[in-house]
Amino acid sequence: AWLMQFRRQAPILSDPIMQDYIESTIYRLVQSSQLKERRLEIVLVNSKSINAFAVPGGVVGVHNGLILAARTESQMTSVLGHELAHLSQRHFSRQQEASQKNQKMAMVGMLAGLVAAAAGGGDAGIAAIAGSQAAAQDASLRYSRQYEQEADRLGMQNNVAAGFDPRGSAGMFEVMQAESRKYGSRPPEFLLTHPLTERRIADARNRAGQYPIRMYEDSPKFQLMRARVELSFIEDPVAAVAHFRKKRKETRGTEAVAAQYGLILALTNNGEFAEARKLLKPMRDFKPASLTYALAETEIDLQEERFDEAIRKLKRGLEIMPGNHPVTIQLGKTYFKAGRYTDADKLLSAHAKVKPTNATLWYWLAEVQGLAGNTLGVHQSRAEYFFLNGSMPEAIGQLELALPLARDNVTVERIRNRMAFFRAVGRALDPVSYT
Repeated sequence: AWLMQFRRQAPILSDPIMQDYIESTIYRLVQSSQLKERRLEIVLVNSKSINAFAVPGGVVGVHNGLILAARTESQMTSVLGHELAHLSQRHFSRQQEASQKNQKMAMVGMLAGLVAAAAGGGDAGIAAIAGSQAAAQDASLRYSRQYEQEADRLGMQNNVAAGFDPRGSAGMFEVMQAESRKYGSRPPEFLLTHPLTERRIADARNRAGQYPIRMYEDSPKFQLMRARVELSFIEDPVAAVAHFRKKRKETRGTEAVAAQYGLILALTNNGEFAEARKLLKPMRDFKPASLTYALAETEIDLQEERFDEAIRKLKRGLEIMPGNHPVTIQLGKTYFKAGRYTDADKLLSAHAKVKPTNATLWYWLAEVQGLAGNTLGVHQSRAEYFFLNGSMPEAIGQLELALPLARDNVTVERIRNRMAFFRAVGRALDPVSYT
């Protein structure tokens, strides 16, 4: 219920490449965590603010502003590991367990605060979070500090076990501290519920110093993902090209590689395909197995309307990596642009069974099915999209439109079962409206 409302109100990021990277990184951390229930729902939030959160029930949210703010992958994962520790130790639930009423009110307040923060309403976010949780936190502030210390300790421990640098924690705190100074009284959103002190930074440094000194390497993907985020925040394609040209000249090492990748994407968006291909070729030659570079190449093919070439490459990719999310979405997009709507419908319908909680996927699928003439599929996909966004009457309405179009008794029964499920969820969310 919480996730449905958050999806409906917050700016959700639809970037399959970024989703794949963040999911794989979080599950790498999960493997070394104390989480017993490891089925998580990971949500990317399209916001420049530095924030991540974990909500009881297994919802983990990551703002793309956090990815851009972190200078190293270990800085980013220090925040994610901290949030997973809150989840594994049930800190929120333990703090609220004295009263179910308080817990429900606090969950509502958490939703309001995180939505406000995602929308850039920092002051409103502060007020919403503080107002909803003040009464509960007043009586147990001491425990709240203990929970923060425990999450810092376990988060670092689990990060190290997953192969990340323990010094990333203090480094990320310093980044946030610098952001706080830059914007005066408005701190990064993460610090609204995780107050930062000099002692906390010192504790992070001291704790990191207890681990053996060794070399840690970021995933090559991390800086590339930062470039994707940076590009997404520049609206003018010409300005984006100029920005990454300059950055490519001024940086070295992995940052220069990422700047070149960002420039390739910016050039593609600006229709400068020849230069984009020229810059991508040495990168593809050096790392022919890189999925990120391969997808950049198919995006150039797609924009140049070389559909057959893109389809050939992407189908080969799915032979090597069956069900891969970014490759599947890119192939579906290419089928769509090529006017092969039935192929796109078949591909994305199968993928939606693997990713049934991806609301954006159901939205795209409904669009494709409409053009493919699959009216029954349109109503079913729209129903799933509305359901995932907590709009039960609209979801049930779509299935009522689908029912007369069903061609056999099995389909009729499936639609009726889904309608019954939506009504049951509706009653749980709003008993008054479903009496």
